[in-house]
Amino acid sequence: MNSKELLTSTKQLSILFVEDHDDLRENIKEILKKFFGKVDGSKNGEDALKQYKEFYISHSKYYDIVISDIQMPRMNGVELVENIYITNPEQIIIVLSAFDDSKYLLPLINLGIEQFIKKPIDYQDLIKVLQKATKKILLKNEQKIHHSNPLVIKLAGFCIFNKETNMLQIDNVMVTLTKYEIIFLQMLTDNVGKIYSNEDITKRYNSLNENLDIINIRKLVSKLRKKLSANCIESIYGVGYRIVPDFK
Repeated sequence: MNSKELLTSTKQLSILFVEDHDDLRENIKEILKKFFGKVDGSKNGEDALKQYKEFYISHSKYYDIVISDIQMPRMNGVELVENIYITNPEQIIIVLSAFDDSKYLLPLINLGIEQFIKKPIDYQDLIKVLQKATKKILLKNEQKIHHSNPLVIKLAGFCIFNKETNMLQIDNVMVTLTKYEIIFLQMLTDNVGKIYSNEDITKRYNSLNENLDIINIRKLVSKLRKKLSANCIESIYGVGYRIVPDFK
């Protein structure tokens, strides 16, 4: 996942950046705003914990990622992490670590933080850590979707089709489908991985009082492929078509 892919994937994600040095906090916030849909900052652990809880009250969810310095007034990073994990044990937390913070590293590792970023902060290191955290969040969100609704089918390339609502979502963006495209996806996702012949497809459309011959099947698939992520629909030469699931 490069920085461009990170930008696409984090549009809907939120982050809380906790740092007592004002200039560093504001500079990093500006960088984070290029990627994340919601970026908040806090100058110490005590204010951050209050802000963390208020965010949940306002949004009915916690921040996706928390990045915190260790050495801060009123409540240090270790105490902040401890309190956040009491509230939300699954929170992804990244800690900023200066050279003289070594005595705090083991306690933070034992608490279960995601990763450290060394200070002074290197931009590329920051991107790499955020890429890793973002992948973990997206995977967790996808697993929740599958467990909560068996009618939500995950396809190759961050593509999700909801058989109940007929909605297609790619990289968290809703994609408009035509009536014929919906029928086609409904059929192929009835049994993901099964090959449906041209005859199977024409029969399905005929049963719905819709006409679709072999030539128009090819045109339909061609148009649908332009909307879907790459390789979502596989053509089996001389046999038919099938939907490719996400095996990640």
